Amino acid sequence: MFLNNRHGDGHGLTRPAGATTFYPPRRTYLGRMHIRDAVEADADAMAQIADAPVDVMRNLIHDRTVRVAEPDHPTPTDPHQDTDNGAAELLGFVSFDAQADVVHITQLDGTDDACEELLSEPIRFAKQEAMDVELLVPLPEESLAGVAERVGFDRRGRGPQFNGTPTIRYRLET
Repeated sequence: MFLNNRHGDGHGLTRPAGATTFYPPRRTYLGRMHIRDAVEADADAMAQIADAPVDVMRNLIHDRTVRVAEPDHPTPTDPHQDTDNGAAELLGFVSFDAQADVVHITQLDGTDDACEELLSEPIRFAKQEAMDVELLVPLPEESLAGVAERVGFDRRGRGPQFNGTPTIRYRLET
């Protein structure tokens, strides 16, 4: 995925250092999930999902509004069972920020189900503020494009290219 760091090309989108153009297949999660604010401890799990450096994810958490989706595990019935393994188990994350009259989704990654749920966060914010929402989907992420269309985004044509990778612009008017 791409990160928005507000530097460089006018759109602020760059590829994280060390990232490749390989796009892993989208994953599906059929269980229930919980959406919450990201905290710095989530950076490792986010880096694994996005195939990006941990420090880039840590900066993302500090610089943007970031929400994460995690499995909604039932409470264990054994009082002696260890429930905290020290690492966050995440299904996906979304980062976004607002400028003028548009909420820009700067990164979205995870299972298809998690991405669909996570998109509700910037959409809810945009509706409260009477703003539109914009998402740039790098090709060949057809699955992510499908998620965007299922939640109501309209394809608006080509977006900018980043490091030679074309994007498709999606917009949701609230």
